Amino acid sequence: MLFYLIVLIVTAADQLSKIWIRSVLQVGESMPFYKDFISFTYYQNSGAAGSTLQGGARYLGILAVIIVAVIVYYRQKGKLPGVLKQCGAAFFVGGAIGNGFERLWYGKVTDFIVFHSGNGVMNLADLAINAGVVFFVLDMFFSYRKKVALTSKSSLE
Repeated sequence: MLFYLIVLIVTAADQLSKIWIRSVLQVGESMPFYKDFISFTYYQNSGAAGSTLQGGARYLGILAVIIVAVIVYYRQKGKLPGVLKQCGAAFFVGGAIGNGFERLWYGKVTDFIVFHSGNGVMNLADLAINAGVVFFVLDMFFSYRKKVALTSKSSLE
């Protein structure tokens, strides 16, 4: 249940934030958000991260549908055990749905979050996908530590 709740919240927050940004800014227009660290600047991206694959939004949208289907299938088959994997998959799926919907419906994605400490513009779906990856990395880290601890314990006996 937590999986679907996270997917719903991420997808809804992503779509509502994009609707809001399109209603308050014109393409290329900016507004400060948090001091000199974050601003909102409305961009439309017809490609992938870093403006790669420009014009390939529909293909990327189809890819998002396939990825979501595979993750949900694996989850239903019990192939994603543990809270960290479940949360990682949920954030990833929510982000993929948010961006995939826009790619299929509009042929482009609304990006607007600008971190002044680095390059690039993103949206909440992108942040959710990144959070999903972090959950998977944490799961790998803790699984590895647990495996090492069990191996050490068994070698001492």
